[in-house]
Amino acid sequence: MAVVGTTIFSHILPVIFGFFAILLIISGSLDENRPKLGLGIALFVIACIFPYVVLSVLV
Repeated sequence: MAVVGTTIFSHILPVIFGFFAILLIISGSLDENRPKLGLGIALFVIACIFPYVVLSVLV
């Protein structure tokens, strides 16, 4: 049986992180702002790995 809250960690939070990551990547590349671009890339990687790490601990 699934643990309560797995939908949040597997479907909702990665989409939110990914959305803001894409915004930061676009904004950082257009403004040539390296810290913003790096933050966007890091946030996108976190959004990709986050569900696997959290769900392997919860389930």
